[in-house]
Amino acid sequence: MARQLRVPTPRIRIPTRVPKLPRLPDPNQPDIFEEMTLQEHLEELRTRIFRACLSIGIAFIGGLIVARPLLQTIERNAQTPEGLDIGSPTDPITLFMKTALYVAICFAMPAILWQLIGFLAPGLTRKEKRFLFASLPFVSILFIAGAAYGFFFAAPRALDFLSGWLNDIFSWDPDGSAVINFYLTLMIGLGTSFQLPIIMFILARLNIVSPRRMRDYRKYSAIAILIISAIITPSTDPINMAVVAVPLLALYELGIVVARVFAVRKPAGAEAAAG
Repeated sequence: MARQLRVPTPRIRIPTRVPKLPRLPDPNQPDIFEEMTLQEHLEELRTRIFRACLSIGIAFIGGLIVARPLLQTIERNAQTPEGLDIGSPTDPITLFMKTALYVAICFAMPAILWQLIGFLAPGLTRKEKRFLFASLPFVSILFIAGAAYGFFFAAPRALDFLSGWLNDIFSWDPDGSAVINFYLTLMIGLGTSFQLPIIMFILARLNIVSPRRMRDYRKYSAIAILIISAIITPSTDPINMAVVAVPLLALYELGIVVARVFAVRKPAGAEAAAG
């Protein structure tokens, strides 16, 4: 008679205490700065860089998965039915790996920022730490939103305009490396530029720049945004520059509203004297 195999039932212990998220530093407590030697700073920097590179390496697996669909989308938006032109036999694998790496950096951006803040935290006050930790999720969301805007809207509109410019004179056959760099430049540039409201929020909360001064410097900020847009945009035409500049100008206005809502309130006399 065959004997039945009895599998022991594992005992699962249900914890009685629910783990809690770490609390943000209390700004009312006195600041305590840890003194570190140069060697300790270098070791801390090495550890942070290693962890950031490790997060990129893990995210690189996801980049390898989505790189091919992204390249296919870029090829369709570039309006090259016969495929993107290459100038070297190694360009296909090089561009594939480059795209996967940039995607991995976007995926790992929250972990990279966490390591950066962790390295800077010992030299910051509790108030500064609180604002940085609180703004970290919004930094990641805005970076992804900027990169998505560059990939799905800005770059396709720019290529559509450029491919039709004097098409009766020029033959549209762009180099694959140039097209992919065009996309990556817009994605990284817009993802970084979309941090403008967060920067304005931190400046207002730390009482470095008041919302009133942000409004007064609106015209100078607009000029700076136009210059940044010209740097981000690989082309020189005003239409593509406007595609980048318009959302940044809107984000600046949003930053003024956010700074006005969350800024440190000053007495009326002190604000008048500062102005």
